[in-house]
Amino acid sequence: MAILAPRVIVVRRETEMDRVRAVHSTVASARFVLARKRIPLGAVETAHADFFEVLREVHAAIPGEWRQATIFRSDVERFVFGPDDIIVAVGQDGLVANVAKYLDGQPVIGVDPAPGVNSGALVRFRAGDVGRLLKLAASRELHVEHRTMAEARLDDGVTLTALNEIFVGHRSHQSARYTLVAGGRGERQSSSGLIVATGTGATGWARSIMQASHIALDLKPTEPRLGYLVREAWPSPATGTEIVAGLVETEPVVVTSEMDDGGTIFADGIESDHLLFGWGRRVSIGVSSRRLSLATPA
Repeated sequence: MAILAPRVIVVRRETEMDRVRAVHSTVASARFVLARKRIPLGAVETAHADFFEVLREVHAAIPGEWRQATIFRSDVERFVFGPDDIIVAVGQDGLVANVAKYLDGQPVIGVDPAPGVNSGALVRFRAGDVGRLLKLAASRELHVEHRTMAEARLDDGVTLTALNEIFVGHRSHQSARYTLVAGGRGERQSSSGLIVATGTGATGWARSIMQASHIALDLKPTEPRLGYLVREAWPSPATGTEIVAGLVETEPVVVTSEMDDGGTIFADGIESDHLLFGWGRRVSIGVSSRRLSLATPA
């Protein structure tokens, strides 16, 4: 029986020029319209050309006999990843988070197309590294770190997974009402919602909340623990502010909605990929059994 060649899935972000072309029929018309608004297109065109040079180098590094496919970030939720696929994410750190929840152990090689512009926490490699890394991945010798992910599970069994954080609140970000149970304690709350973050997410949204509230949670990307943070809890005769932060380890955080309409749960900042969270619905958020296998320097 023939053995299939390895398959590489290149996931790329949309450039600003891609978005310009989606709005205007031609680059010339876009240049004309933007010039009237005194918005230069030159820098956008240069960044686009630089990105495609990186993308060209990535594709050139894939052995000719290997199978490959290229998809946009917007295609990820509809794409069927194979169990032996090797993922190459070319873009910002957020692109890795976007693809992570649709994987189940496949290795991810993050390529930074603009070193010095992106933070590079998850996209740690350059295009010139890809050829070597692909060979290591195919021989199961790629050095990876297994990053903890979070999972939200509704009372009907529907789940949502996140690499950075899960948000629970109102879709308009107005006051959300719910009951929170964490660490054996429960409290009715009215707040701007809450997030449950991983160690990876602790450097993003969670970090800004911790800085604003002067709260520190010990979260590391590879340790099986999460942290919850309540945003702007409001004290009233019916709602409290005692349970606003803590660690999630063996027992999940449980939230019961008291929102008639607009309750939502979303992951990694993608509000379009959400779960409805109307009155009486209950969600448990804990450490996921799935982890991101992220390629790292040996």
